[in-house]
Parts: sequence; C-alpha cells; structure tokens
Amino acid sequence: MGPKIKRLVYPLLAVLLLAAGLFPAGARMAAASGTASGQGGGAAASAGSAPIDAVLVLDASNSMATSDPQKIGNEAMRLFIDMLPVQGDRVGIVSYTDVVQREKALLEIQSQADKDELKTFIGQLGRGAYTDTAVGVTEAVNMLQRSTQSGHEPMIVLLADGNTQLNTTKSKTPEQSQQELADSVQKAKDAGIPIYTIGLNADGKLNQAELEKIAADTAGKSFVTDSADDLPGILSEIFASHQQLNIVPVDSLTGNGGFQDVTIAVPNANVLEANVSITSSQKVELKLKDPSGAEIAIPSDSVTLSTSKTYSLLKMIKPQEGDWTLSVKGADKDQIDINLVFNYDLELATAPLSASSYGKGDTVDVSAYLTSGGQKLDSPELYGTMKASLVAKDEDTGTETSVPMTLDGTQFDGSYELPEAHKYTLTVRAEADSFYRESPPITIDAASGAVSGGAGTEKKFPLVPVILGVLALILLAAIAFFVMRYLKKANKGFVGQMVIEIRDENTGERSYPQYKKLNTYKGRLNLHQLLQLAPELKDAENIVFTPGSEDRIVLRSSAEGVPIEKSGRVVDTSKGLELKSGDRLTIPMAQAGKTILMEYLV
Repeated sequence: MGPKIKRLVYPLLAVLLLAAGLFPAGARMAAASGTASGQGGGAAASAGSAPIDAVLVLDASNSMATSDPQKIGNEAMRLFIDMLPVQGDRVGIVSYTDVVQREKALLEIQSQADKDELKTFIGQLGRGAYTDTAVGVTEAVNMLQRSTQSGHEPMIVLLADGNTQLNTTKSKTPEQSQQELADSVQKAKDAGIPIYTIGLNADGKLNQAELEKIAADTAGKSFVTDSADDLPGILSEIFASHQQLNIVPVDSLTGNGGFQDVTIAVPNANVLEANVSITSSQKVELKLKDPSGAEIAIPSDSVTLSTSKTYSLLKMIKPQEGDWTLSVKGADKDQIDINLVFNYDLELATAPLSASSYGKGDTVDVSAYLTSGGQKLDSPELYGTMKASLVAKDEDTGTETSVPMTLDGTQFDGSYELPEAHKYTLTVRAEADSFYRESPPITIDAASGAVSGGAGTEKKFPLVPVILGVLALILLAAIAFFVMRYLKKANKGFVGQMVIEIRDENTGERSYPQYKKLNTYKGRLNLHQLLQLAPELKDAENIVFTPGSEDRIVLRSSAEGVPIEKSGRVVDTSKGLELKSGDRLTIPMAQAGKTILMEYLV
C-alpha cells in the first residue's frame, strides 16, 4: 500500500472505528439495561464458557524413557483434546528436549477431524537427548503471545519430570536456563496464563518442587502421577478448574461381566456438554438411555465416543435435562472409575451500582445474575440450586471478607460497608453442585471515590447521539465498503500451511513432517520464527515470507551462501518469489549440515 493511500485510508478507518465504537454503545447500553451490560458485566472475557487457547508441552528427552515409560504424557494430551468441546477451542503442541523438537501451531478445533489431526501429531512425537524445561515453557508462552485471540482464555499444560540436563558441549549454563525459566514464568503470570503441571514419576526422580513452583507462580495447579489410571481425574480437574466447573462424583464400579447402570443426572437445560471419562484396565462396553428411557446410539449426532488403550470418553452434546442411564459392561473384577464434568454456556454479571463514587463508611449494594448468550438468564429453578457470596478484598492489606448473598428470584443481592479509605476489589462467586462462576471484579478506591471495572451508574438512553451516529454510519458505510474491499486485497493475511521436513546431511535422517498453520502469524514471518531453529542457523532470519494475493505467499531472501531451489532449480528470491499451493522448496543450510524441505499448501 503506497504512502499516499495510507495517509487517506488510516485516518478514515480511525473515524469509522470511532463511530462504530461510540454511537452503537448507547443503543447497546439501553437495550441491555438490566441484562449483561451492568457493572462489571461483559467488560472482559472471563473463564467459564469462554473458548480455550491451550498449549500442551511435553518433555521428550531420553530421561522420560524411565520417568514415563508408558508414555502417559502422550495419553494425557489425547484425553485433554477429547475433553474439549466439539468446536471453538484452539490447541497447540510443543515437544522439547534442550531445543524445540517439534511443535504444532495453535489449531482451531472445528470438527472431530481437527482433534484427530492433533492426536495423530502426538503419536508421531519421538524422544531425544538432553532436556531444558525453560525451552518448552518459553516456546509455549511465545506461541500464545504471538497468536492471541480476543475472548479466548490462554493456558499451558506442562507434562514433564521437572529435571534439566543440559548438553555440556553447548554454551548455555544451568544458571542461564534457570533464569530463562523464571523470566518465562513471569511473562506467563503477567499475561494471565496459568501453567498446569503434571509430574511424571515412574522412576521416583521427579523434581516436584520445580513443577509446583511453576504452577503456583502462574495461578495454575500441580499434579503427580505414575499411572494412566490417574489421568481422567487429573485432566478433569484441570479442565474443571480452568472452566470454573466442579467434578461431579460418580460411583466407581467393579466389573462382573454384565451391564451395570450408572445415573448421569443432567441438572438443567444450560448444559452444553457432559463429559463422562471411564478408566479401566480392560475394554468396556457402553449403552445409553435418555430420561424418557429411549436408547441413544453410541456414537450418534448427539453423542461421541473416543477410546484409547487407557480410557473411554463419552461426550453428550446439549443433553436433555433429567436422569440419563449409562450402562457399563466390564470384565469380571475389573476396577472401573468414572469422572463426570459438565460444560455450561453461562457467565456471571453484576448490575450497575447505585452511586458513581464511594468513600469510607459507605455501603456498596451489589446485585448479580447469570447470563447465557449475553442475555440475563430467567431460570428460577437453576438459581434455587446455587449459593452466592460477595468477596471483598482490601488491596492495601490483602485481607478478604466473604459476605453471603440472598436470592431474590433470579438475582443475588449483597452489601459491603467500606471500613477504611483503602482500595477494594469486589467479586461475586456463585456456585452450584456442578459449576461455579465468578464475576469480573469491581474496583473501588474509597480514598478518591473512584469506581472502575463496569458501567457505573445507570444512564439515560442517549437518543441524540444515537441518531447522529446512525446518520454518520449510513454516510460512511459506502466508503467503508470500498476501503475494506481494497484493504482485503492489499493487506491480506497468511492462509494455508507449510509442510516441513529437515534432513541431516551427516546421517541422512529426515524428521517427521511438521505442519505449520500460517494463519497464526501476521504481517511477515521469517524462517527462523517458523521453525524455531537453533541459534547456529542464523541465516534463516534473512529468509522472509509475506502474504501475497490470491492465497499466495512471497519469499524474499538476503541470506548469503544459501541457495534456494524450487522444483530442483536454484531461483532468484532477492526481488520476491511468489509461491502458490503445491510449490516445493529446498533450502540447504550447509554450515549446519541440514537441508530444509518445504511444501506450501492451501
């Protein structure tokens, strides 16, 4: 895009965005009065039904052959993927030793095929010498930060033994590794990325303290296991903790060779999914009946079943409220453990406060209610199963006070008197048997009287600004159409993926194919970023990709002594080489003794 066009387009876009941001807000405020636009409601995506951006990080060093001989870490990643909803979440994978062995950029799950692609990738992961926990954590944090998506809740699951064993022929010291780990953990904490750690301890050499510290410093949780039998419980707890859910207890069974019935009680109509994980040492057979007694096929449009050598996961999609019957047939005397986690389309919002400022001695009245799809939930029977508390934290002293709230039809009411001229954070927590929700916080500075974190006092419908805004938008809409049409063509992002293999010219060995989704990158991308190559392959930074038109990408290289071959012939890339779907490149990195083989696919 030329400088003159930029000077014209960018100010115009700013005006359009300003108009779209200001004028409709008045209409939304009035329309949502008494619904989800209240104080603290909708200010930011909270956990709960928000989609997840998860990076699964696996220690792939040779020491894991004894720490995790059964590859429980791989099984845990598969189970985590199976537990996720059918659509909406994004998952990335990092496998590390003292370098990133293999990685898969965040993939948005849109179908079972996407889950299968991720699980296939996990099955291809190998092991290598040495280990550096800092490498895996650093790459996971970077992956989330370079591909942030508004409204998604980031998280990391680290599966490791917590030990670091560096290659002494390299210059990196244990102190440098520890500092890198500390820096990355701090970045995760600052960005609100919890790290959940699963310590794999088959040989008893787990560095539990290291893993517990990583989890504690980032508001995650830490677990230890040496058995695949523990995975459904651990993964259920991680999933439940991050999504503000409670694990629903289900009685365990001892197989007797016949079918035994278990009741799956779906508590209300707001359940999006019921995840039933079943662990047994031998294969089980399942049957399912809905609350009316009708048998439901497994699998079907409303029920999916995922199985592995250690678990079965039954997922009921938008199940009918009531008591379902799950019949489980297991081998005689086989122990069968069952975990149940519901997923909900519910958030907790707070209504506008009655005053615009508060001081020492003032009473703050807070009302909270559930929302579904952005609308206030009118379900007295659901509210009747819940209890709520108003949690007030004195930020100056760190003291927390919890005040029970009363139920008034379809909202919870509570009050808190500000005892000092301090800064306070008020949050509502509402809990049922199978889930809980926390409202976005309201911050009150009792010294200055300032209130933040929500819409403040209720406002009248701003009729004149809305009318002016509508007229302005009508005028600008036509211009916006042509501007955005131009921008879409002139500034299109990456599409497609790059299939990459690396050949070691000293041994002739080739890596497994790596599938790099390009749409997670923006603007420009160099080969070093794409592959997370070692520092000695520095020339890769001078091989740059940018988005082209018509689903193509453009390659430019200023790397001296690095010939780039397309279809077996060396090509000139100094002025830009356009690549279309199916084009293949060969990039020999002679100094490192490696050759990179790439294929662009759309």
